[in-house]
Order: sequence, then C-alpha cells, then structure tokens
Amino acid sequence: MKRTLASLAVFLLAIPSANAADNIDQINQLIQADFRRLSEDLGAALSYKAVIPATPLGLTGFDLGVEVTATQLENRDAWDRASSSTAPDTLYVPKLHLHKGLPLGFDIGAFYTSVPGSNIQLWGAELRYAIIKGGALTPALGLRGTYTKLSGVDQLDFHTRGLELLVSKGFAIFTPYAGVGRVWTVSEPVGVTNVSKEEFTQGKYFVGGNVNLGLINLALEADKTGDAASYNAKLGFRF
Repeated sequence: MKRTLASLAVFLLAIPSANAADNIDQINQLIQADFRRLSEDLGAALSYKAVIPATPLGLTGFDLGVEVTATQLENRDAWDRASSSTAPDTLYVPKLHLHKGLPLGFDIGAFYTSVPGSNIQLWGAELRYAIIKGGALTPALGLRGTYTKLSGVDQLDFHTRGLELLVSKGFAIFTPYAGVGRVWTVSEPVGVTNVSKEEFTQGKYFVGGNVNLGLINLALEADKTGDAASYNAKLGFRF
C-alpha cells in the first residue's frame, strides 16, 4: 500500500508544470473569432473525460484514482492573447477522480482539479447506465451523461454538458473500450464587452484500455473532441 501511494504521488509530480497554462485574465484583448477558438479549445480540454470502461462497478464497487489529461491546443494565438504570457502547446490537467457503483446498473462519478500555474479550477460529474452489463461472452454497453463547470477564471462563465455511448469487453485483467458522443459548450464572458457568449456543440470519440491488478488499476484513453486531441492516464484503486 505504501508503495502504491508513493507511485500515485510520483504520478502527480511528473506533470510537466513548466508547460501548464497561465492565468486566463485578458479576454478583453480578444475579438469574437478569437474568443470562439479559445472556447473550442476549452471545450475539448475541460469537458468530461471518464477514463473508465462501460462495465458497471456494482453496488459495492469503487474506482478512485489520480488522472492527467493532456490536450494539444489548436488555437495557441487566441490563448496567447487571452492569457498572461505565451500559451503552451499542450494543456495538462491533473484530476482527482472517483466513481461509485449504484443499484440497477447505474454508476456515478466526479472529479476536481486545479491546474498548476493557472487560475483554471474545474469540477465535473457523470451518471452512467449499463444498458447491457456484459459478461464472459458479451460486451458491456453504457450510456453516460456528463457535466463540467469552470471556476477561478473571473472573466469567464463556462460549462459543458455531454452525452456518450460506450462499449467495453473484458479479457482477464485487460478491458478495452470505445465510445462516441456529443459535447455542448456554453462560454460567456463576464465583465467584458468586446466579445459575446458562444454556444456550440462538438462531436467526440474515444478509445481506451483498463488494466486491473487486484486493487491497483491503470487506465489509458485517447479522446478527440472537435479538432483537439486529448490523452488521459489514470492510476488508482478499483474494487
């Protein structure tokens, strides 16, 4: 257990904080087209990433882990003008993530993050239903609804909603999974008059794999939301 906790700490410390985002505090420097592009990148980076298969956890099941999402920014010029200094090529978002099994094939999940070197703070939640629970010969099929809310950025009121269909199939300790969905983003400036609210939808698809070694659990996922790609890694406990 001590070794596992140490591994989790190393996992978080390995986040390249030198490439973290700076404060988003100069939205008044943007034109509307820039604000739209910035919002699209934020929608891709900050929308919900579950990093978990479709198989339900069951009434007594938990999945607790630390996670990092790395999103390749598509609109760095807009980020440069909206933030305190030069934008990174990749936005790294560390998270503490928890899933809990419920009766009747339902699961709930939530995460919280505060991005190093930035005023970006974010929380999110999900509700997932197992349409097919899966078994030795059959895959699991799930439907997931998600929500994320940005805080800490005084000039921006930002949230996303998502709906996803995902499938997974376990093979001993390894469970690959994949899914498709839509993300609805609302990005509204606060105290800024030169740009106005943006509302839009983005398609998404993702593939991943989960390796369970008793209590220790590792999951990797690649996600494409709109034009931006994200890569996710989660290490923790699953029981």
